[in-house]
Amino acid sequence: MLPPSKRDFVSLTLGESGSYSNSKQWRRQSCWRKWKQLSRLQRSLILFTLMLLLVCGIATSPTLIGHWRDGVVGENAYDGKQPFVVNLKNEYRSILPEPPSEKKNTHRRGPPVLQNRSQTKTNVSGVENNMLELKNAANGSEGGKKIISWRGAVIEEEQASDTDTKDTDKEDPASLALAESRLEAVREAFRHAWKGYKNFAWGHDELKPISKSYGEWFGLGLTLIDALDTMWIMDLKEEFAEARQWVAKELSFDKNVDVNLFESTIRILGGLLSTYHLTGDSLFLEKAKDIGSRLMPAFNTASKIPYSDVNIGKGTAHPPQWTSDSTVAEVTSIQLEFRELSRITGDPKYKLAVMEVMRQVHKLDGKQDGLVPMFINTNNGLFTHQGIYTLGARADSYYEYLLKQWIQGGRTENELLEDYLQAVEGVKKNLLKKSTPLGLTFVGELSHGHFSPKMDHLVCFLPGTLALGAHYGLPADHMELAKQLIETCYQMYAQMETGLSPEIAHFNMHEGSTQDVDVKIADRHNLLRPETVESLFYLYRFTKDKKYQQWGWEILQNFNKYTRVASGGYTSINNVRDLANPNPRDKMESFFLGETLKYFYLLFSEDPKLISLDKYVFNTEAHPLPLWPPAD
Repeated sequence: MLPPSKRDFVSLTLGESGSYSNSKQWRRQSCWRKWKQLSRLQRSLILFTLMLLLVCGIATSPTLIGHWRDGVVGENAYDGKQPFVVNLKNEYRSILPEPPSEKKNTHRRGPPVLQNRSQTKTNVSGVENNMLELKNAANGSEGGKKIISWRGAVIEEEQASDTDTKDTDKEDPASLALAESRLEAVREAFRHAWKGYKNFAWGHDELKPISKSYGEWFGLGLTLIDALDTMWIMDLKEEFAEARQWVAKELSFDKNVDVNLFESTIRILGGLLSTYHLTGDSLFLEKAKDIGSRLMPAFNTASKIPYSDVNIGKGTAHPPQWTSDSTVAEVTSIQLEFRELSRITGDPKYKLAVMEVMRQVHKLDGKQDGLVPMFINTNNGLFTHQGIYTLGARADSYYEYLLKQWIQGGRTENELLEDYLQAVEGVKKNLLKKSTPLGLTFVGELSHGHFSPKMDHLVCFLPGTLALGAHYGLPADHMELAKQLIETCYQMYAQMETGLSPEIAHFNMHEGSTQDVDVKIADRHNLLRPETVESLFYLYRFTKDKKYQQWGWEILQNFNKYTRVASGGYTSINNVRDLANPNPRDKMESFFLGETLKYFYLLFSEDPKLISLDKYVFNTEAHPLPLWPPAD
């Protein structure tokens, strides 16, 4: 230990008053003098402390730099743009949500950017008690949430059924290979049908494949126009190019011919509008405007309920020869097409005409729990033949278009949704029964209070429509009913000897029955209809349950086995119960190419973006039309 005289200590000498100066030179001299006055040990401790602080500062500098960089990037790097975020779940399945937001475009085969114009939203009022009620913050909804009250049940946006399409990016190679083989099988079926049409019926309405000739309905090339968007979706470039050339050079609507308003609208107008949107080719839009204008005289009636027939050359219209009535399905299943024609042309006359029909039907007496009769009079605008209710022929697509118009227009037209929800409840209450022995759920008919267990194949559109509604936020039990009904539609095929469905089935409801489905001799024909395949497509797209693809594959194989004609084309048959002689009818309907094969292709595709059901709505002839963008 050092003696006291040698111990280290610090002494401080205070300068005289007034000697302090704040000059830089004085401060440098003062600090250096103080440093020199420190002992070696003190200077060493100070240097060690400084070095330790320096090392710690270097160690923590990446974090500090990262924070600084994040702050700079967050403020400046994107220049106001939102960063790209992947794999976000689609959250807009609410009961009355805002129109769907745009998704990031990807390069793929299929539809290009749509030709969109803004459309004014339609606000509908006058909803009755115990029906559909929109509520907002002004009338009691919590936090301004949109909710719906239907027969006492209140569904908020968060409670809507979640039926989003599942991610298919993780499909295994074997599944993808199977899917591609099935897609190629559908393309091959289309090419075979197209070969027969091209060789024996080119430019005519329908192919007669057995006699190698053609049938004429309107003389407007129905099969070719119906098939345009199918070829585009299937990427059949050569076939599409030759069809487009015919449209450009040969298709003319300046003809002295009567056409059916409904059939011309869904097949020709719908097909042309769809092809325009998929291709962006203005040729198809010009043709659509031409036929749309020529069909407008049908609405020149005292009641504004359109006539069924129009002469597109003379500009005159009339009811059918046997009645002054139009069928309800025909006058209420042309709205998607005419509404879209107004939106894309900016001319409101088309939409005004068809929406006047919907307005009148909405308020008419004669419905039963939302179900409508089959006929409506063009003179007085009233239902006729009241008391008969079916979801089959003459009424089917009325229910389909209630939902699809609501979806098309951005889910704002509440009268349409009200009528649709009422109708579904009416089906459950009046038309839904179970068969024996399997307990299949089916939709029958009601005639003046008497129930008939008769179900048209046309009714098999309903499972797909119910599933589509559930996808857009309608009650979850709609999806459950859809699954039950598609099982029934499949059994209408599976229980037949040929594996093909009859046009009409009767269901056994008596104890002791050994077979659920019975078919009368007059109802045993199959017309190559699309409705079951259509619903299989919707159910697979929303659930990803592989059984729906398998059922569709079985049906396609049976079409190939019993309806394919060697020289080209497919034919409808007279008897689905006779394996040895199904008795071909020598007719290939245009909807086989326009609908049936298209839905097969979409069913087997694993790409949910191929005609996304969040961007398109199909008309009743399977022509996809775009959902309207939000109004400015």
